Amino acid sequence: MLGKTAGGLYWMFRYLERSENNARLVDAGFRIALTRSAAAEDEWMSVIQTAGVQEGFLERHDQADASTVTDYMLRDKTNSSSVLSVVEAARNNARLVRTALTREVWEATNECWLALKDVLARPVRERDLPETLGTIRQQSALVRAALHGTMLRNDIYDFARIGTFIERADNTARILDVKYYVLLPSVMHVGSSLDNVQWETILRSVSAQRAYRWLNAGDINPKGIAEFLIRDRRLPRSLAFCYTKLVDNLGYLADDYGHRLPCHDLSEEVLAKLRGHTIDTIFDQGLHQFLEEFLSANNRLGRQIEQDYRFYG
Repeated sequence: MLGKTAGGLYWMFRYLERSENNARLVDAGFRIALTRSAAAEDEWMSVIQTAGVQEGFLERHDQADASTVTDYMLRDKTNSSSVLSVVEAARNNARLVRTALTREVWEATNECWLALKDVLARPVRERDLPETLGTIRQQSALVRAALHGTMLRNDIYDFARIGTFIERADNTARILDVKYYVLLPSVMHVGSSLDNVQWETILRSVSAQRAYRWLNAGDINPKGIAEFLIRDRRLPRSLAFCYTKLVDNLGYLADDYGHRLPCHDLSEEVLAKLRGHTIDTIFDQGLHQFLEEFLSANNRLGRQIEQDYRFYG
């Protein structure tokens, strides 16, 4: 496969995953702001920090509130990570690799772009926000469903999945790193219903609330949530799950092409580190430090994949 084609597939699915992640972040911010009205500005700024777009946001806005953050995260074309921007970028990459996609995947991607372009043509009113965010998540899911249901399990599929899981791992680590500290409750709120609602927003932001409650009999606690999002290989958005899939898909490429590359070793090193730690050793090291190191390694792997498979060729 040409490096240009591999890169188009990789970034197409990174961008699609990012659109859904942005919708989840805004949804989490919206829910927490409702329960913590006195600290709503801090929560909305944490959405911007988690998305990694704080510098650009502050160049355009003096304060973070529901309307400015929602518009910047969903519609602002000056924000290269806004939903409108990344969905358009995903469609452009899909056009670039059109011959590598099934008709169903191309049509789902094009429909995603058309639908979101229409939904986000004007500022989203607060009362319409839940429905709009649901539409964004649904459109991304339809593309993913078309991929799973119609594509051959070959190198094309592998690059699409690699892009998805690099982006998803980045998002989960950022959510946990930023929101863990934003949501650390005061002593007077520990164990209260307010405290539980706030912690549940972390689970909601990665669609893991029901799964966590099912596995833990409703016992909401910070360490349990961190372990679930970092180490549980059954959760589709956990770091361990994402890296298990990355190692698998990179391994399939190694088998198909008949040789290993540095990115294969790097992905296995990251997975081994995730498996080698218990949640207690992670907390002893410092959760923030652990997640910073993970994010750095994940970014390094993304760059290594681009280099190894000549995405710029």
